[in-house]
Amino acid sequence: MKVSITTLGCKVNQCESEELMDRLAGMGFQQAREGEKADLYVVNTCTVTAKTDYQSRQAIRRAAKAHPGSPIVVTGCYAEVASGEISKIPGVVLIAGNREKNGLPEIISSIMVREKWKSLSGAGPEEPESAFSNVSRRTRAFLKIQDGCESFCTYCIVPYARGGYRSMDENQILHKISSLERRGFKEVVLSGIHLGMYGHDLTPRTDLLALLRRLEKKLVHIERIRLSSIEPAEISDAMVAHMKDSRVLCHHLHVPLQSGDNRILTLMKRYYNIDFFRKLILKIVDSLPDAAIGLDVMVGFPGEGESEFRNTVDLISEIPVAYLHVFPYSQRPGTVAALMPSQVPEKTKKERAAVLRMLGKEKRKAFAQRFVGRKLSVLVESKKDSTSGLMTGFSRNYIPVLIAGGGPSLCNRVVDIRAERVSGGTLIGTVV
Repeated sequence: MKVSITTLGCKVNQCESEELMDRLAGMGFQQAREGEKADLYVVNTCTVTAKTDYQSRQAIRRAAKAHPGSPIVVTGCYAEVASGEISKIPGVVLIAGNREKNGLPEIISSIMVREKWKSLSGAGPEEPESAFSNVSRRTRAFLKIQDGCESFCTYCIVPYARGGYRSMDENQILHKISSLERRGFKEVVLSGIHLGMYGHDLTPRTDLLALLRRLEKKLVHIERIRLSSIEPAEISDAMVAHMKDSRVLCHHLHVPLQSGDNRILTLMKRYYNIDFFRKLILKIVDSLPDAAIGLDVMVGFPGEGESEFRNTVDLISEIPVAYLHVFPYSQRPGTVAALMPSQVPEKTKKERAAVLRMLGKEKRKAFAQRFVGRKLSVLVESKKDSTSGLMTGFSRNYIPVLIAGGGPSLCNRVVDIRAERVSGGTLIGTVV
């Protein structure tokens, strides 16, 4: 029997979808190719904004319209908070929240064999199931080591959808990474909903830095470990020092800024101010001058006027970051911010997002330009760039690279290249 999985949202969702398909494959299911009719459709949803709610509903409806009569299973964060809305969509036979994902393969198998449909809610294992993904063409795997969030930022629904902190045991992480290495992955990205709180719920209590130090000692052959997004207050001096000395940990940090204005940060319930953030970035770059630092930035939060937005632009212009992920604020029902006064018009949000995206392009190009003429270690992907026909890859500090003169024999290898020029934010170079 063939299964088709559609995934919306974050890297953690991608991890969980890949794990689901891997486990289904072990039970005899096949993954349907694009455009091929499947016996079952799974939609792994997102609810981080009102827009992603809409996109989740559209994905379910598209599956129902394109394949009338085929059973549809809906899971993920939107399924966790909106089962009533989802149940009204024709074709949906199973609704499973995030804590039911661990048992989904067995439930799906039971459904397909017995043709008995049921809806789940509210019960399931508390510990997160490990998940890994080959979304980067079998060179980079994402390993979910933490789930849940307890920050309750005023714009965010995720704590309600994901629940409290839950961390994977260190020994299980080591086992999973060793398994990924045997499957041919060269790089593992440690991911989580609130990655910096890894280990705080374990007994005995531990933390992310302790895990990284243990991985450094135990992992012999894996070539790269990369961190996904991590909160600014959770990047300690000791972590930066470890990153500097590590043989495997990539010099790359993705840090949520959200706003460059102190008043807006307070309204967001973000626990830092601009002075702290500026000093943190400068301290990281002072210790790791070649590190790529990416930022998440939100525009159009309620109460953001022109002066508050200008403060954000000025801060980002000033600090040495490598790229931006820019998000217009979305009024999410169920959050504190949705009821705040001074909501920003959609037109203004789009205009401000465009300004920051242009600034992000400039930052990315300037960062890449610094490495022209230098030698970089690049993990080569398995497909060529569709425009140039060149092989593609990423440097250890997360610069996209096009490789002139290299062929398919380079796939899934870490090679040294000499960077010769920049196109946009991408380096073009040749193998040394």
